[in-house]
Amino acid sequence: MSAEQFLLLATGVHLGFQAVVTIVVYPGLANLAPEDWERGHAVHTHRMIIVVIPVYAVLVLALGWALVTVSFSPALIVTTGALLVVGVITALVAAPVHHRLSTVGPTQKLIRNLRRADTFRLIGATVACGAALFV
Repeated sequence: MSAEQFLLLATGVHLGFQAVVTIVVYPGLANLAPEDWERGHAVHTHRMIIVVIPVYAVLVLALGWALVTVSFSPALIVTTGALLVVGVITALVAAPVHHRLSTVGPTQKLIRNLRRADTFRLIGATVACGAALFV
């Protein structure tokens, strides 16, 4: 498998993962009854870590391999930029919101901020995968 193929595979897996989170996981989380929130969010966090770490690790490896071995192109720059946006949104918005959700519980504002950040992560994952087709 070439670096280009691995990058496309990694961004495709990430896009699939992100779409499931956006379309299935977060709506289900947002619909938890208040009395079920603490346990439900804790279970969600535990389960997501099992998936998030490998998906993001593969993305980092694939992008690193591509950046080291593939000639720079507009498609590689767009893929890189989109993945950086996803990573920054995850680190600076989604993770802190999840922390607040686990400490203070769900509020409309926190859920709205999480869903908004998640929408941008889905857009970033889509752009990254689309651009990776042309790397």
